[in-house]
Amino acid sequence: MESTKQRRGFACMTPERRREIARKGGGSVPPEKRSFAKDRDLAARAGADGGRSSRGGGRRAAGGAG
Repeated sequence: MESTKQRRGFACMTPERRREIARKGGGSVPPEKRSFAKDRDLAARAGADGGRSSRGGGRRAAGGAG
């Protein structure tokens, strides 16, 4: 049973197409709704919370236990 994997989504797009889509990121969000852009402390707290939620965040040393 031989199967070949086909690239899907972003993997099958040209680099130019991916850049075009990435350039639009956040464009539909009005400036007054971009709370992290206005409040650096809020963004920092959210990032710290996310790090704790992901089992401590941070990168582990290569070859380390766990």
